[in-house]
Amino acid sequence: MDATTLFIVGLFLLLACAVFVGELVGRLGVLPLVGQFAVGLIFGPTLFGPILGLSGLNAEFQGVQVLATFFVLLAAGLTVTPEQLRNTGAASAALGGAVFVGPFAAGIVVIHALYPTLPLLTVLFVSVTISISALPVLGIMLQELGLLPGRFGTFLLNGALVNEFAAVTAYAILLRVRDGSGHVTLDVSVAVAAVALFVATILVAERVLRHVRNSSFWTARRSSGTGFTWRSREAGFAVLVVAALASALYSQFLGLTFVIGAFYAGLLISPEIVGRPSYRAITQVFDTITWGFFIPLFCALAGLGMNLRLVGNSLDAVLAFAALCVFAFGIKVAFGGVVTSRLGWGSRESWGAGLLLASRGAVEIAMALVLLSIGVFTVQLFTIVAGVAIVTTFVSPVLARPMLASVPRLRSRPPAADSRYAVSVWRPPDPEPVAGVARDP
Repeated sequence: MDATTLFIVGLFLLLACAVFVGELVGRLGVLPLVGQFAVGLIFGPTLFGPILGLSGLNAEFQGVQVLATFFVLLAAGLTVTPEQLRNTGAASAALGGAVFVGPFAAGIVVIHALYPTLPLLTVLFVSVTISISALPVLGIMLQELGLLPGRFGTFLLNGALVNEFAAVTAYAILLRVRDGSGHVTLDVSVAVAAVALFVATILVAERVLRHVRNSSFWTARRSSGTGFTWRSREAGFAVLVVAALASALYSQFLGLTFVIGAFYAGLLISPEIVGRPSYRAITQVFDTITWGFFIPLFCALAGLGMNLRLVGNSLDAVLAFAALCVFAFGIKVAFGGVVTSRLGWGSRESWGAGLLLASRGAVEIAMALVLLSIGVFTVQLFTIVAGVAIVTTFVSPVLARPMLASVPRLRSRPPAADSRYAVSVWRPPDPEPVAGVARDP
């Protein structure tokens, strides 16, 4: 077959099998992304890739993988609005900060002990990736357990939100330090300044757009029925992608890679800026394309890039990987459970929270893919990090479901005056709004 036909055959096999297997395991109570990763492992060098000839598709799929990674990070960023960040209470902020800082600090020690030959900067990158809690995975599980929009569910979502932003920001700083001069103090200072400049620019742009949206000129036009309308079909979605690409280019210019720009670009598209009807129309199109195409393909391609043969080439390597999985899972459960308990929740709720926060997801894999592409991670190290994400994402919901399913009082709605539990605007992969989480006026 010629190269074009081979590419289309590979795309067909990966996407068709990822969708089918994801749906199949989803009906068995397992998160679909676990099955989608498994498809990549089956077609990749771990199992049948050398026989089927699909292992050599990595080069041809690099562009698709970058685009899929871009959409995955933008999807993660769109789960958040600036209003939600401003309203996140102290309790959620404490939880999110603790379940990032604690595992990150402990991870540095444990990862160095397990893999003593890794450079310090690589150890820091690995520690960042295993310190992330998967916000979309957490949202799906809370919805399935009937804990949205109860105050416990929104408390956990906002905690995961803080965790994710802390991890992405730390990741950006480390990327900037990697390209520095070699003087640690100077490089860290420059990296922090670059990240601060980028975030400040995004927040200023968000404020300007909101001011324009609420200006008397536009208010008068909306009142008179002569407000601006798009003439091109689905132009609102195109503007979303253009804004995200501009943000990605800006972050690339600052040495932070497109991952950071794609993630933070979600702050520029919010109901307060584009209006709730337009926001719902844009995000419905985005959800359909991202969850129906890019996320299954992203997971399958990530699995295709893994090679478990490299992890299982010796007993020491297998034991080190198993130890890292146990640590990555246990440290998040421990910090999540202890902090939640200290904040006044009962024992079952606290340990259930720790179990849910121990799940990883696509953001961690996206970070690892970028590190693989720029040479920070080897295929073996990428396989280890992605393997930890898959194992913890599989185990966490299984153990958390029975822990939280028997606590009916968690389903109560949050008191309107309780500022500790800001209402989350997390959007599930479903065009229909979550009951109680407003998306329309």
